[in-house]
Amino acid sequence: MEKGKGVMVGRRWAVDFSDNSAAPSSRDIPDPAGFTRAPQDQDESTLSRQKKDAEANWKAQKAWEVAQAPFKNLLMMGFMMWMAGSAVHLFSIGITFSALWQPISALQGLGKVFAPYKDNKVDLLGPKLVFTALNLVGLALGVWKLNTLGLLPTHASDWVSSLPPAQV
Repeated sequence: MEKGKGVMVGRRWAVDFSDNSAAPSSRDIPDPAGFTRAPQDQDESTLSRQKKDAEANWKAQKAWEVAQAPFKNLLMMGFMMWMAGSAVHLFSIGITFSALWQPISALQGLGKVFAPYKDNKVDLLGPKLVFTALNLVGLALGVWKLNTLGLLPTHASDWVSSLPPAQV
């Protein structure tokens, strides 16, 4: 073998990679931009703090992903409502009530949804507000579909049966 490339020691396939030559070593080469060497003698408190910070960052990131998940549901439900049309039939009513039920059940389970991400270092107010707002938009979409189907009593003629008879 060439000098500095490796020296055979003891066993047949064991290679010693220690550099005994006068050639420049890898320690003389500067680190690439953005690379920092971690010190080998970090104490356990620093490692545990870094681990806790990394876990808190992961929890915050996952909480934001969960908070933005209803947006995908909004797009899908909007497309399904558009495909159902504006005629009153079983499919359009089923889609509409599904559009109303999903946000209501999601808002009822708000605490359970964000429970895995609860931590002292993670602020869940923002993700919870976004989750609530997107579900309220989904609920408004369902109410709008009820209105386009004519199932909401919005005209005076819808209340005629509750008016007293006219006195002649």
